[in-house]
Amino acid sequence: MPVFIMLTKMTPEVSSDLKRREIIGKEWMKKVKEKCPDVEWLAHYALLGRYDFLDVYFAEEEETAFKVSMISRANGALEVETWPAVEWKKFIDFTKDIES
Repeated sequence: MPVFIMLTKMTPEVSSDLKRREIIGKEWMKKVKEKCPDVEWLAHYALLGRYDFLDVYFAEEEETAFKVSMISRANGALEVETWPAVEWKKFIDFTKDIES
């Protein structure tokens, strides 16, 4: 199943409401699980820097990754970047098929 990396920057209003941060996160996850039940979460990290959160997950197709991103935007994310990712071994296997 394809792996996706999602970076999220929250709106200032959501970021400043630290007391509700856990509740907001649980509400977001509930909506994602309802709309995208086949997503398998691998990691969820809070970050320092440009983005607030990094998520790593499996999704069956790109359309599901789009849904996760749109749910995030609809629930307090100011910016969302989602990237497809390939494991290192698969990457090396792909390169063996390419002539230099």
